[in-house]
Amino acid sequence: MSAVSLELHGRMARVILDRPPLNIVDLALARELVETLERVRARPGLCAVVLSARGRAFCAGVDVRDHLPDRGEEMIRTFDQACALLLEIEAPVVAAVHGAALGGGAEMALACDLVWAAESATFGFPEIRLGVFPPVAAALLASVISAPLAAEMVLTGRVIKAAEAGRIGLVNRVVPEAGLAGAVEDLVGPLAALSPNALRVAKRALRLGRGRAAAEAIGAAEQLYLDERLEAADAVEGLRSFMEKRPPSWAKE
Repeated sequence: MSAVSLELHGRMARVILDRPPLNIVDLALARELVETLERVRARPGLCAVVLSARGRAFCAGVDVRDHLPDRGEEMIRTFDQACALLLEIEAPVVAAVHGAALGGGAEMALACDLVWAAESATFGFPEIRLGVFPPVAAALLASVISAPLAAEMVLTGRVIKAAEAGRIGLVNRVVPEAGLAGAVEDLVGPLAALSPNALRVAKRALRLGRGRAAAEAIGAAEQLYLDERLEAADAVEGLRSFMEKRPPSWAKE
C-alpha cells in the first residue's frame, strides 16, 4: 500500500504523507517520497505544491531502526535527497503541518518555501538525545532562524510549540486546527492565478543565496554524519536504547 499520495489539481500538486498515525519515515517511504517528488519536479506549469499528511501528526521523524549501520547510509542519503528535491522543485512548496513535526518531519518543513501550521503543531530536532544529529537542520536551520536559536534547537533537542515557532520565524502562519486546510487553500488558490514562469524565476531569485549554499551544506553535513556517527558506538547505543525503551548508557571518554 502506498505511503505517499500525489494529487494533481490543475496548476497545483498535493504530496500527502500517508503512513498514519505518525507518518514515521522508514526507508520504503523515503524511497517513495523521492520518486513522488521527482514526478512533481518534472511536471511543468505548476504554481504551487502542498506537502501535508494524514493521521495524527505531520511526521514524527525518521524510523530509528533505519539509522543503524546496516541501512543507515541508504536512509540518510535517500531522505536527504527528498529534502533536496523539496528545495529544487521550481514551484513554491508549502508545508501544511499539524501535530508533531519532529526530526525528519521538521527537516521536511524546513526545506519548504512556506510553512502554515496548526496550533497543535510542535517542532523539534531530538536526534542529539540519541547520539546523532539532523544533517538537513544543521545545514539549513540557521538560514531560517537566528544562529543562536538554531544551535539551541539542534544541540539541546528542545521541542517547541507552533506559537513559538511562529515567533522565531520557523513557520509563516499559525492557525486553528480546524482552519488549517482552509488557510492553505486561501494561500495556494491565488497562486494558481499567477504566472508559473514568474513564480519559478522569483523562487530561483530567493534561492540564489540559500539554494546554492544549501545543496553544498546538506551534502557536507550528510558526509559528516556518515563518517563520524553512522557506526559510532555511542550513536548505535543511543538508537538501540530508544528502540529498547531504556535510558542510553554512554561510554566514558
